[in-house]
Parts: sequence; C-alpha cells; structure tokens
Amino acid sequence: MTLLTTVFAAVFCTVLWYQKASARELKVGILCWMFWGASLMWLGDAIFEYAELGAAYFTPAASDMLNDLFLGLSVIALALVIWLVIVLIKDPKGVVRAQLFKKA
Repeated sequence: MTLLTTVFAAVFCTVLWYQKASARELKVGILCWMFWGASLMWLGDAIFEYAELGAAYFTPAASDMLNDLFLGLSVIALALVIWLVIVLIKDPKGVVRAQLFKKA
C-alpha cells in the first residue's frame, strides 16, 4: 500500500506539473521529485520483502495493509509539508513578502 499511495501521488503530481504552467511556478516539480523518490524507495523495499517472503508477500493481513496505508499517507503528508515550507520561503508570487511589508 505504501508503494501504491506514493505512486498515485507521484503520477497525479506529475500530470499536474505537466499540464499547468502555474504549477511549475509554484515549484510542484520539487513535490514530484519527492514522490518519485519515495516510490523508488518503496519499490526497493517491496523487492527485498518479496525476496524474503516469496508468494506470502501477495497475501498480507488486513491490519498490515491498513498500517501500510497510514504510513504511505504519512509520507505524502510530510512531503506536502516540506513542499509548503519551500513555497513559503521561495514565495514565487510575492504574496508572503507583500503581507509582511504591508503598511498599516
């Protein structure tokens, strides 16, 4: 489930980045790199776990699948928080800068 959730997030993010110029301006490419990196990490984990468990890898318990789903969603949430901090620091549209230096 961790692999599936991060791959779906990576594909969605990549399509968004590709179709919208405003997404490129908001540094969505950084988010894509984080999601694709997490997907590669979980793919490596799946390969080694399959080598260890064999066919039992494809019949996980429901509780294991739920735990993996929560872990995948946590990874996505952490990547979104990191991306948000990057966007706020870079401030590509100047919104934060305008609010900070707005005269009362």
